[in-house]
Amino acid sequence: MLQHHPDEHPGSLRRLLEEMGFCLSTVELDAGEPIPALDAFDVLLVMGGPQQVWEDDEHPWLADERAAIRTWVGALRRPFLGVCLGHQLLADAMGGRVARMPRAEIGVLDVRRTPDGAKDRLFGLLPTVFPGLQWHEAEVVEAPPDSTVLAQSAASPVQAFRVGHCALGVQFHVEVEPDTVSKWAAVPDYARTLALEFGSADTLKRAVAAQLERMTAIAASLARALLEDVTVAGVAP
Repeated sequence: MLQHHPDEHPGSLRRLLEEMGFCLSTVELDAGEPIPALDAFDVLLVMGGPQQVWEDDEHPWLADERAAIRTWVGALRRPFLGVCLGHQLLADAMGGRVARMPRAEIGVLDVRRTPDGAKDRLFGLLPTVFPGLQWHEAEVVEAPPDSTVLAQSAASPVQAFRVGHCALGVQFHVEVEPDTVSKWAAVPDYARTLALEFGSADTLKRAVAAQLERMTAIAASLARALLEDVTVAGVAP
């Protein structure tokens, strides 16, 4: 698992995956930890963070991370889940395009399946419209070649996409837990966008609490899909 901030961890996904038999190994890229050899791992999770995909000068490890994603998804073809920044890095690494949004998307907002999403083996099992925690000021504006866009929101047309059979990117935060907003509101970059584009952290906490059960159910669906992908790939967690 690749992390870009200590508070941008797998959240509810961690418990769900551990219950399914996965043992998570964390690489904290923003702390200078190197990406290990990939062959020993079955699934790659890439989480969110305050960085932007184009900030290689400020964060030189982003180039190594994109290379690792290309190897994992393009050559090894093993199960992958990218969330928020991880979703954007998947797009960028595989030939798509990411850009800054005219206005940051923040809040618990509707995510809607696309027609292709309705036919997808995972997204086809989800409701047509479901809530997702949004907290981002960049977006995928062009999905990678030969990928399939699975979901969209009013502000962002690529909320989820699939590359091949086993690689999935989601812009919305499926990993949300009861204390997620409190922790992220203490991160300076996130506090800035929250104040400018949304307002009170307390308001966002209440919105998350109202939809937490439904969002956790989406996380459970993703965890089950990762387990299925590992089985299809011929390895056991």
